[in-house]
Amino acid sequence: MFTLWSLVEASLLFLNAVCVLSEERFLSKYGWGISAQVQGFGEPASTKAQLLLLVRSIRTVTKIPLIFLNIVAIFFKLLLG
Repeated sequence: MFTLWSLVEASLLFLNAVCVLSEERFLSKYGWGISAQVQGFGEPASTKAQLLLLVRSIRTVTKIPLIFLNIVAIFFKLLLG
């Protein structure tokens, strides 16, 4: 059954996956590395560059809160099954 907890758990797993993703090891194989964001001044950013910036932003902003959210999710799983 699809509940609110399963939606929260799925978003938590997605955030964990984004934070664990390594640019040097995984993304650079497919051309999504650090050097993929080269653009001139005043030029609009490409979709690829915007997605890379989004991944970096998510990784920066959610690193510490994600630790506490994972601890809470583990306790809920242990207590409620």
